[in-house]
Amino acid sequence: MTFSRRDFVKTSVLGAVAAGVGAQAQDKGKDTSEEAQSGSRKRPIIVCANNGFNYLDDGFAFLKSGGDTLDAALRVVKGPEDDPNDDSVGLGGLPNEEGVVELDACCMHGPTRRAGSVGGVRNIKNVSLAAKAVMTHTGHVMLVGEGAERFAVAMGHPRENLLTEHSRKIWLLWKEFHSTDDWWGPGLADPHWQAPAAKPGDGKPQSELHPEIGREHIQNLQARAADLGIEPEHQLAAVRTVLFPPTGTIHCSALNEKGEISGCTTTSGLAFKLPGRCGDSPIIGAGCYTDQDVGSAGATGSGEENIKVAGAHTIIENMRHGMSPQEAGIDALKRIVRNYNGDMNKLRFLDMTYYILRKDGAYAGVSLWEGYSKGHPHKIAIHDGNRRAEVCVNLLKGYSQEFPPFPEIPEELKNSSEYMK
Repeated sequence: MTFSRRDFVKTSVLGAVAAGVGAQAQDKGKDTSEEAQSGSRKRPIIVCANNGFNYLDDGFAFLKSGGDTLDAALRVVKGPEDDPNDDSVGLGGLPNEEGVVELDACCMHGPTRRAGSVGGVRNIKNVSLAAKAVMTHTGHVMLVGEGAERFAVAMGHPRENLLTEHSRKIWLLWKEFHSTDDWWGPGLADPHWQAPAAKPGDGKPQSELHPEIGREHIQNLQARAADLGIEPEHQLAAVRTVLFPPTGTIHCSALNEKGEISGCTTTSGLAFKLPGRCGDSPIIGAGCYTDQDVGSAGATGSGEENIKVAGAHTIIENMRHGMSPQEAGIDALKRIVRNYNGDMNKLRFLDMTYYILRKDGAYAGVSLWEGYSKGHPHKIAIHDGNRRAEVCVNLLKGYSQEFPPFPEIPEELKNSSEYMK
């Protein structure tokens, strides 16, 4: 049974957290064994966010041939970093509110128990490799901003313009329509925060707005997208990006036959963020954490929330104390819910996905919500000799809504461009 967002707003989520999670896990196949909940326990194995799916073959072949675990993971995440059509990381990443792409990354090498991180880096495409260079060539763990950029250049990384024409046009579309609905002001955790209405002064809650309001707004955005030169097949995707600024990240963990394990996370961060904002991706223990004795975990989603629960580290510690990968991830998600006292008026603006790999090869993908919209479930990508994507186990039923909110996209517009013709 799927509930509407209004159902969630009217109902306390605490009951769902207390009673629904275990039942939901059991419903997924009626098998609560550790193997059923936590993957197949094969080694070598790589797990990552689903935007790394197309790059798993290369990483797994390298790993299986005896390659280092961190280098295998970096081979996977470098693919999206190099892809100008992936606007979640690297080249073509969505920019901050000033139109500048700023990237973050971190990595942890299990066998040597080392770590490296960079944050707020401009003009360097492969920040995952820059993070490894910090680990390998300095006595530090983290470099940020201009210093990190200069260091990357010294390590041989060329400076280049990371803002593609496509991402620039999406930024212009956001700038023209929503630059006043930005990330300034009190955040969700502020006790005085209130969900903004779709139209100033109308006083209507988001769930009660007439679909015509959303339809007209979307049509205006799509018309302007066309004026900016965004291709017809990409216009609705651009509109959605403007309406619901994505977080955009990729995490990858790799485990070899000997039980050596490493992980890395790289991102362009929250779209249209304040300059200098760093989320969880460069934070050791939040966006990524690896312990050679236990396993590796990473995250994509609402970075600020993940920092507050030290998500990746929490998951590793949970596994250290006997939880399965799935149980460890669900517990971290419950902590995010607990931070908001189960307030669905706020939780509906958040989302989080964890990618978890234990040292014995057991794995799990868990998410706060089912997906970002119907037909787009959160997935974890796996390669253990068989490349595949699996739907994550979700804590809450329903679909996330990014913040700041605007009129909801009518269902018929979410997955089809035919309605706009």
